[in-house]
Amino acid sequence: MILVAVVGMCGAGKSVAADMLAEKGFGFIRLGQLTLDIVKQRGLEPTEENERPIREELRKQHGMAAYATLNFPKIDSLLQKGDVVIDGLYSWEEYLEFKKMYRESLIVLAVYASPKIRYRRLSARRYDPEKDRDMRNRPSSAEAAKSRDHAQIENLHTAGPIAMADHTIINEGSIDELRQKFEEFYTLISGRT
Repeated sequence: MILVAVVGMCGAGKSVAADMLAEKGFGFIRLGQLTLDIVKQRGLEPTEENERPIREELRKQHGMAAYATLNFPKIDSLLQKGDVVIDGLYSWEEYLEFKKMYRESLIVLAVYASPKIRYRRLSARRYDPEKDRDMRNRPSSAEAAKSRDHAQIENLHTAGPIAMADHTIINEGSIDELRQKFEEFYTLISGRT
């Protein structure tokens, strides 16, 4: 049994890499779905301005590792059925909780793209609530994305999990190039499954 946690900044390609593991049969969980479910419940638009206070509220109530600890029951349930991929590990405290809970079963995959490329990708996204019910492909202006980057690095210490990743994929090209790099990563870990 393995648990792959995908880390990276917004727009780097975390969800695409996580989806590729799901295509290989991994159980899938998106830590940040907690925020988006609350956004939906409150009838809000999926924007950084609406999401950030919710993320901060959850962490204030449950601690900086909230997105890890609140999702542990779902993760454990999925692990009983097989390997699992986590889309979006963000904070240093979450990383530490995952390491404590899952030890050697945890593999951290960082997906990296430069801010310029990420901001371009994010601003080009088109959100369709009918096709994207989980709000995974929300667009963001470069200014909002930069603000989120700073908040994640300064307040969540997101750089720590990225720096401590077991594997890193540089995703600055096409989807086909990402898929090729992903297949190399998958070959490396497939012996452990």
